[in-house]
Amino acid sequence: MPTKAPELEWLDSDVPRAEGFGDTYFSKAGGLAETRHVFLNGNGLPQRFLGRETFTIAEFGFGTGLNFLTTLAALAELEETPRLTFLSFELFPLTVNQLTRALGAFPDLADLADELTAVWVPEPGWNKMTVSGAELCLGVGDAREMIADVALEGHGQEPGAIAIAPIDAWYLDGFSPAKNPELWDADLLKWAADLTAADGTLATYTAAGWVRRNLQSAGFSVEKKQGFAGKREMVVGRRG
Repeated sequence: MPTKAPELEWLDSDVPRAEGFGDTYFSKAGGLAETRHVFLNGNGLPQRFLGRETFTIAEFGFGTGLNFLTTLAALAELEETPRLTFLSFELFPLTVNQLTRALGAFPDLADLADELTAVWVPEPGWNKMTVSGAELCLGVGDAREMIADVALEGHGQEPGAIAIAPIDAWYLDGFSPAKNPELWDADLLKWAADLTAADGTLATYTAAGWVRRNLQSAGFSVEKKQGFAGKREMVVGRRG
C-alpha cells in the first residue's frame, strides 16, 4: 500500500503548511535557527556528541527532515563524531518533490538535502536509510502503534522489531498539541521514557501544561526555557 502524502499549502518563503493539521512544518521566523535553538541546544548538542562512539536520537514527526539534517550538519563540524542512529516516526511522509521544495529554503543544508532526497522512497512500515554516515530508521505509520516495534538492544526483541541502543535525546516535534494531540499522548510518552537512557534528555517547542504533565507522568523531569523568536517558553527535560 503506498504512503499517503500530506496536502500542503506553501506560505511565503516556501514554508510548508499541512492543511490537515492547520500548522506549519517549521517556524516562519527561521526553521534552521529554531531547530538549533530548541532541539540541539535544548538537548545539549553538539557538546554531548564529544567522546561518544555512538549516539541515538529519536523524534516524533519527521516532517521535512530539517531536524535530522541540522543534526548531521552539527556533527560534520566536529573532528571526531559518534555513529549516529536517528529514529523517527511519520504518518504522512512528504513526496520527494515536496521534500526538495521545502528543504530548498535552507541552502546551508543543500548537500545533505541532496543525499536525503536521493534515498527517499518511504513505504509503510520501517525504512532504513543511510545519509552522511548516519542511520535513519523511519517508521511510516501511527507512532502509537509502531513504537511497540522498537526494542532496546539485547532485550530479546521480537522478530521484525527495530533494535536500538537506549535513546540519548528526544526531539518532540509533532504538530501543535492542540491540533495533533496523538503525538503527545500519555501512553506514547511512557513508551518513549522506557526506551530512554538513564541520562537521556528531551526538548520540545511546546510548553502546554497538559504536555508537561504527561511528560512528568511518563518519568521525565521537565523545566521551561526561553522559547524561539516570539515564543515565550519551551520545555526541556531529563529522564528521572
